[in-house]
Amino acid sequence: MKKNVLMVLTLLLTLIPSVSFAAGTDDAVARIQKAYEGIKDMKGTFVQKNVIRDLNKTDTYTGEFFVKRPLRMKWAYKGKASQDLLINNDTVLIYKKGDNQAYRSKFNKETYGQSPVVLLTGMGNIKEEFTITGSEKILTLKPKKSMAGIVSITLHLSDTDFPIRAFTIRDGRNTVEIELKEIKINTGIKDSLFDLNLPKGVNVYEQPS
Repeated sequence: MKKNVLMVLTLLLTLIPSVSFAAGTDDAVARIQKAYEGIKDMKGTFVQKNVIRDLNKTDTYTGEFFVKRPLRMKWAYKGKASQDLLINNDTVLIYKKGDNQAYRSKFNKETYGQSPVVLLTGMGNIKEEFTITGSEKILTLKPKKSMAGIVSITLHLSDTDFPIRAFTIRDGRNTVEIELKEIKINTGIKDSLFDLNLPKGVNVYEQPS
């Protein structure tokens, strides 16, 4: 589950890129970029399906997500798998509520290498990082370099004001599918939502960078 959460984190942060696409990009990619130009923050709900091929098993999770520029995010899982994934500038925290445990590590370009998260802070160019193919409804992004085991990212596009309705991450053996719902943009999300303070008694494990 922890690995899948980090894969989702990597993907979610591609949703608000701060870089410009190169001239000649197809209409679908250009439309996505235009939609995000005015986004300061966004929030919504999600349904996530983890397809584990080797076990012939699919796990389903639901929750809420919150993203605020330049580098804050909260990915809150509900139900039996209740846990929060938080990013606040240079810190990543995964808080597993049921286990009363948390995992904390540093967040920086060196830690995440060439993962799509660099797009959020303007440290990469999507045309340089990915080979992009597809149509007006579906775009497939394939990393040009090794990227945390990710083989491809598929974006399922929408005709609504918010241009992405779902996405899929493939790592060779397994698949993570996420459907976004009830998305709201620029609602004035407070910085305090991304507070990294934990309840007393939580066991915190420091992870190497």
